[in-house]
Amino acid sequence: MSEIRIQQEDFDSGAEMAALEDDGGDAGAIASFVGLVRGDGGLSSMTLDHYPGMCESEIAAHAGEARKRWSILALRIVHRIGRLVPGDRIVFVGVASKHRQAAFEAAEFLMDYLKTRAPFWKLERRGESETWVRARAEDDASVKRWIR
Repeated sequence: MSEIRIQQEDFDSGAEMAALEDDGGDAGAIASFVGLVRGDGGLSSMTLDHYPGMCESEIAAHAGEARKRWSILALRIVHRIGRLVPGDRIVFVGVASKHRQAAFEAAEFLMDYLKTRAPFWKLERRGESETWVRARAEDDASVKRWIR
């Protein structure tokens, strides 16, 4: 089972994990990642936007790729949009599998994709200035390991 949600409202990491346990059936492992908005560099807020429909479709395609590469019993991806402040939860990625290595690798693959390729636009605010976030070389380098 897969669930992919793009939403403004916060999510409960514990509830997402519980849902993975319920959906995972014979799972022997669940790996998850929760991303938080950092306040470093004077960041006061981040606003995320997306193209509805296209974004979910793109993320679902990569979830499908993860399913081809690893034996996944269930996965959940929740990504927030809108205005977020330091400390807010921004993303949840969870994968249930029979074995830990598949769960870890699939979760990392999905998170690397979300960080580098998912169609989100991020506007950071520091004081009175706003800047669009550009791709970072180290993020692009980390995703290259998944290219076949």
